[in-house]
Amino acid sequence: MNITLEQAEKVIAAAKKKATELDTKMNICVVDGGANQVAFARMDGAWLGSADIALKKAKTARFFDMPTGEIGKLSQPGESLYNIEHSNGGLISFPGGVLLKNKKGDIIGAVGVSGSSVENDHTVASAGADAL
Repeated sequence: MNITLEQAEKVIAAAKKKATELDTKMNICVVDGGANQVAFARMDGAWLGSADIALKKAKTARFFDMPTGEIGKLSQPGESLYNIEHSNGGLISFPGGVLLKNKKGDIIGAVGVSGSSVENDHTVASAGADAL
């Protein structure tokens, strides 16, 4: 199962709304179940460098079926996934990437958000995911 463009656009709209509430500018990327980009939005004034980070956060969440912040915990020195961020052409192991699931709980993609603190990135990504 894959996210549709219509669903991806709902995710982006909800994420943009939350970013506006937080008074921040974000790059928001949605990938499908195969980690292929479906939709992207760069809010006016968002950092250019965060566009790539948003995509990598979405891909990282989907590649390992967990939020990027959880991967970050597991990738610390002495933990089971130490240095994983160097795999797959570069992963992001800090918050801002979350899974997208359908009503049955099946993973259909992921959303990655970048442009502010990692706490805000995660909050905005979660708001997008909650739109489904």
